[in-house]
Amino acid sequence: MYRSTSRFGRLSITQDAGVTHCPHERHVLSKPHQKTMPDTPETIASSAVEAPGESSLPCVMVFNASDPSGAGGLSADITAMSSASAHVLPVVTGAYVRDTSEIHDHIAFDEEAVGDQARCALEDMPVQAFKVGFVGSPENLSAIAEITTDYAEVPVITYMPDLSWWDEVAIETYLDACAELLLPQTTVLVGNHSTLCRWLLPEWEGDRAPSPREVARAAAVHGVPYTLVTGFNAADQYLESHLATPETVLATARYERFEATFTGAGDTLSAALCALIAGGTDLQTACAEALTYLDQCLDAGFQPGMGHAVPDRMFWAHDDDTDEDAAADSKLDTDDFPLDTTRH
Repeated sequence: MYRSTSRFGRLSITQDAGVTHCPHERHVLSKPHQKTMPDTPETIASSAVEAPGESSLPCVMVFNASDPSGAGGLSADITAMSSASAHVLPVVTGAYVRDTSEIHDHIAFDEEAVGDQARCALEDMPVQAFKVGFVGSPENLSAIAEITTDYAEVPVITYMPDLSWWDEVAIETYLDACAELLLPQTTVLVGNHSTLCRWLLPEWEGDRAPSPREVARAAAVHGVPYTLVTGFNAADQYLESHLATPETVLATARYERFEATFTGAGDTLSAALCALIAGGTDLQTACAEALTYLDQCLDAGFQPGMGHAVPDRMFWAHDDDTDEDAAADSKLDTDDFPLDTTRH
């Protein structure tokens, strides 16, 4: 075991360095075709097709919605992935009608428009990873699953956000389609503990909440070998994130609980993880680096409007010569908006 701690001191990440076995053997489903997964987390990144040369950046294709508030969606994906030195191929699957407080509506694109965007770019540029966020409809999920099936050797990072703002029937239909069509193609599933539990373990009974391994086991039924579970409530007033398989927890991030709300943290984390994997980083290290990056984004978080705080995904690009007092006026206090409490 070894431990790395972010420079802000709140986040400690513990990784299991001794995992060398295949964590899960996929169940065989007839549709869609499932990816053949590598035996260990260390070999995920190297399985991508046509790795770029030394003079180029890894290409990552992301399917997500446009977010006019800039808090999440493609806005988060582009800035986070660019920060991790990836070239982003953003496929617009729809548009949110939202502000920093809440999502009021979503307008989904036609699946043909989504497929045409993606295949046109893919015919020109090789990709090293896919990320799939909220794409708005079962039809879009089907179109994306067909594409990832055609590029079965490329890792897929799937992020499932909180959909409680949506119609209940639409939620159920979307989640069922995602489980049937996209999860068999997914390399790493990312989501908040409560969101994943409601989706994957709807009939859970008992006084205690499902453990990260139990969530990962439920995801593995659909063919997912790795699950990154965020926002897990620990017993001592801490929150944790766990990279898990049905057999073991590969990495854990632990942080203190505070009363604060961020919008866009889940998209930021999953985008950073995807870009790092595309760049050749092994899964456990990529997970640790993505969590540290998110910690730094939230440490520099700000409140652009009257609603929730937003991660500063470009914190590293700020001019060091900027007057510290002026910067403090435009930033939120670190203790007000820490890593632990996020609205995904």
